[in-house]
Amino acid sequence: MAKKKKKLKIIPLGGMGEIGKNITVFEYDEDMFVVDCGVAFPEDDMLGIDLVIPDVTYITKNYEKVRGIVVTHGHEDHIGALPYILKDLKVPVYGTRLTLGLLEQKLEEHGISKNVDLRVVKPSDVINLGCFKVEFIRSTHSIADSVALAIHTPVGTVVHTGDFKIDYTPIEGQPMDLARLAELGNKGVLLLMSDSTNVERPGYTMSERTVGETFEEIFMNARKRIIIATFASNVHRIQQVVNAAIKFNRKIAICGRSMINVAKVAMNLGYLNMPEGMLIDIDQISKYPDERLVIITTGSQGEPMSALARMASGDHKKVDIVPGDLVIISASPIPGNEKTISKVVNDLFRKGAEVIYESLADIHVSGHASQEELKLIYSLIKPKFFIPVHGEFRHLKRHANLVNELGMPSENIFIMDIGKVIELTEDSARINGSVTAGKVLVDGLGVGDVGNIVLRDRKHLSQDGLIVIVITIEGDTGNVVAGPDIISRGFVYVRESEDLIEEIKEITRQALQKCENKRKNDWSTKKSIIRDALRDYLYEKTKRRPMILPIIMEV
Repeated sequence: MAKKKKKLKIIPLGGMGEIGKNITVFEYDEDMFVVDCGVAFPEDDMLGIDLVIPDVTYITKNYEKVRGIVVTHGHEDHIGALPYILKDLKVPVYGTRLTLGLLEQKLEEHGISKNVDLRVVKPSDVINLGCFKVEFIRSTHSIADSVALAIHTPVGTVVHTGDFKIDYTPIEGQPMDLARLAELGNKGVLLLMSDSTNVERPGYTMSERTVGETFEEIFMNARKRIIIATFASNVHRIQQVVNAAIKFNRKIAICGRSMINVAKVAMNLGYLNMPEGMLIDIDQISKYPDERLVIITTGSQGEPMSALARMASGDHKKVDIVPGDLVIISASPIPGNEKTISKVVNDLFRKGAEVIYESLADIHVSGHASQEELKLIYSLIKPKFFIPVHGEFRHLKRHANLVNELGMPSENIFIMDIGKVIELTEDSARINGSVTAGKVLVDGLGVGDVGNIVLRDRKHLSQDGLIVIVITIEGDTGNVVAGPDIISRGFVYVRESEDLIEEIKEITRQALQKCENKRKNDWSTKKSIIRDALRDYLYEKTKRRPMILPIIMEV
């Protein structure tokens, strides 16, 4: 009997059909490794949730097979979930110096940095993970030290681009190693997995250096204090602000915990260069004239608790926005954040600041490849099969269409869902089955303890409020001793709705009378009857459905 052929399995557990939460499993026979492990930000209906991390049940179930975790770069949507995952998963983590520097700081915050085996690699290094050879290829993105991966497997080579753009004039280091990608393409690549975030943009993404030129123009004409908000992880952008500040003799203060942390790591590792004495503490800004100051801050997405949002609302302890301040928001809105950014911009204008945001000047460029760059990468690599990664469904679909136009037959293109398994041999690929995948919600210190039912209740409370009916009943006779007392929160104000409250009490009494022939201590049935009677009455009277909580106390 012919021996069954082993197949390479690739399983995305996040980052498909969504922005963020990027994580992919590669498996062959008894070996498995993971690429990236990031967070996503909560959607509007996830009330009170801080972060969303991937469900890694499949990885923990196959713990003995896992040979390591490989990270492509240091953004939250690629490393943010690792502190939660590595508490239970004791495997080595491979990444470049800055990526692991940023990760180490996160692990320290979670108190687990001593237990994690971090292994630094550099571009062109090759590591062995069981039967896999993983080669790191120099890439360019909006954070330094980004890499693409060539994964050499028993059935062929898989190229995973990670997040990238083709920047021929990057701020630090060298441009993307296109020569190595072309070399791999000439040898033959089985599968290309390519970043789809910016696939809707035609043309090329501008070089990061164009932002530096705009900064210099703005600095040259600015007469007062300059406040710049950008992503904490965008070390290149911070470096460009520093360069402009050096040129125009301004001191720099950094504001916002994540910004301070990233700047500290980047300076220690030599990725952020600042002359001695240029960086001042935020507490010292009053000692310098406004025209000699630049403040770099978090809050480019209008996050309510960020430093910039607190400055705009007047709640910041160290920085007051004053007329004449120039505020630059050097980032584009992540889809869904437009309203919060708009509110912050309006508040800043109210305080008399001048605000420059993306639509007014070239103060931000994306870190992701536009259509022409995606075509170039595909043409260099010439893969047999293609999977678009990192994007909502529309991005994946547009990327699939783009590659189809370049000559890839549609049956060789696979748009994946999280949890779906694709199996590859040297000359075939097919989606076959699925594994557990989804969202794990982080709320405060709780990881995964808030599920759909809790979220449903929070939504219910936020929309219609709560009404509590407290009744005291004598245990022996079942007679009502006290109550019903009504407590209302977020439904109606009791003092202003006395008639309604009296009617609620009357309906509760009638419902209790209906229960007289029930078993004396059958409290759950009694609560149910009260709830049903009130639900119908309140909807008829108010067209609202508050959460109804009957409480029966026995004396």
